[in-house]
Amino acid sequence: MPRALRYQYAGAVYHVMARGDGGKAVFESDEDSKAFLFRLGQVCASHGWRVHAWVLMKNHFHLLLETPEPNLVTGMKYLLGTFSQGWNARRARRGHVFQGRYKSVPVSAALDSRNYFRIVADYIHLNPARAGLVGKKRGKLVSYTWSSLQDYARGKGPDWLEMERLLKAFELAEDGRGRRAYVSWLEARAENDGGKVDDVAMKALMRGWYLGEPSFGDRLRSLISPEKLRARGRDAVAKFHDEAAAEELVNRVLEAVGLPKDRRKLVNIRKGDERKVLVATIARKHTSVSNSWLAERLEMGHTGSVSRVIGVSTRNKEKLRKVNEIEKMLRCDT
Repeated sequence: MPRALRYQYAGAVYHVMARGDGGKAVFESDEDSKAFLFRLGQVCASHGWRVHAWVLMKNHFHLLLETPEPNLVTGMKYLLGTFSQGWNARRARRGHVFQGRYKSVPVSAALDSRNYFRIVADYIHLNPARAGLVGKKRGKLVSYTWSSLQDYARGKGPDWLEMERLLKAFELAEDGRGRRAYVSWLEARAENDGGKVDDVAMKALMRGWYLGEPSFGDRLRSLISPEKLRARGRDAVAKFHDEAAAEELVNRVLEAVGLPKDRRKLVNIRKGDERKVLVATIARKHTSVSNSWLAERLEMGHTGSVSRVIGVSTRNKEKLRKVNEIEKMLRCDT
């Protein structure tokens, strides 16, 4: 599969995340979390980055990150490289710490489309509630240690954390009143619905190769060289990113249902295997890839067969129950 496109430009805002290799825990101890934040601080100082929201979960992290200069790639290479070296050294081991390449989704943060900035910030800060670690009877959202929400609550954080832009996006006062209002808003959501993100916002987060208005997507396409754009085509750019997102999701679901990720091994498993059907159903629900892509990726035979088994799966209560179980399990890893 081709390497994902990276869009770099001055003043870019990204939703950046990376997951532990094979879904394994990365932040196993306070020492691991502190080491990551230390390295993040180093990159922010050397690259001029500004972080607006962050959270460290057991096996992944999220950042709402702004790069005043077009230097996302070099900064992330240093951040993940130096952290991984230290992580391995503390355990006297070698190998990958993070799974594949990090994901970076450009976010429109223009004044007339601040909703997208808010969506990502909320998604990040509510992560611990969706994972069932806080909220309701498990305590306040702000009690979760490894999140920028604690910094918003006390009005003090590392030099690289900028709170004003997020408060401005919510049209809140850029002072203690605004911060308290923002924290209270999130606490209510964690208490009432477990930090659930509404379907429209979740669809935008999961299915898009960018987060913003169509004109923002056009701007990103303009950053691709004319040669690459001609080779891929306008629609092919979106298709490429859709398939990249689907590949990531498919790999996670394959692992969850106990199937190999390698197509050479999948070919030896029956085309209509129930587990393959579950993977295809979830991928079709949460991404925009075609049935032909799923048929090829999962070695399920004819495209028409994939369409048929997905249709049957979505009408079968028992199969839907299994789909929901897998989705719930993966939700703790979002």
